Amino acid sequence: MTTDPKNNAIPAATIVLMRDASQFEVLMIERHADTPFAGGAIVFPGGRIEASDGAAAWRDHCDGADDAPVEEFGPRVAAIREAFEETGILYARRNGAFLTNAEAATLDGARNDIEANDEKFLGLIRDNNLRLALDALHLFARWEPPQRGHEKMRRYHTWFFAAKTPKGQEAREDGNEATEAFWAAPADIMASCERGERKAIFPTRRNIELLNVSDSAQAVIDYAATRRIEIVVPEVGERNGEPYLTIPEGLGYPVTEEPLRTAFRL
Repeated sequence: MTTDPKNNAIPAATIVLMRDASQFEVLMIERHADTPFAGGAIVFPGGRIEASDGAAAWRDHCDGADDAPVEEFGPRVAAIREAFEETGILYARRNGAFLTNAEAATLDGARNDIEANDEKFLGLIRDNNLRLALDALHLFARWEPPQRGHEKMRRYHTWFFAAKTPKGQEAREDGNEATEAFWAAPADIMASCERGERKAIFPTRRNIELLNVSDSAQAVIDYAATRRIEIVVPEVGERNGEPYLTIPEGLGYPVTEEPLRTAFRL
């Protein structure tokens, strides 16, 4: 997957894992403080899209490969792979049924190997008679930091997908990139950030606020199917002489600006 050839943003993909327990919840992970991007922040599971994620061989091992837009094929595979590496949750079916938590846990030993060599993910799926559930993912958002002001930083063009978590599967953080995994209602996540108990980068906070518009996993999916999804590129503007980060109106986001002094890195 490529973006504008004049654009040096790194393609990335993430999944907003959702469940309806006693209340609507999403899964967040806290990144290791020493990771180069968003160290110590809470994020949705995800990471870089690798060339192997778009390999033609995947089409024989995926459900929904022919129904998704062509440009989403590699990002969907990458999002599922990254979620498995970081949380142990695997969007895959055997004989038409999602893996149980116990079945997914038996594959945990491969997670570090796949993180070290992403090409091994296809072998894991093939050798265990599984099919990736690309059809379980729904496009939720796309974000990219502006080039200006980020010349010396890593920039990620990120695909956000929303998906209901396979019933019964539980998160098992990898202890490397993800030091903690936890389920929480979007409103509670927002409140913990406001209290300073958690920190989140600007795109994560805006997307948590967008999730909070809905009261169930299905409502998130339904809303994503109807609202306008464009690549969101934040810009720096001014309000009464103070720098603000802003995003376009009309894309469904309840909050479209934040003082630059309070915004954690893009």
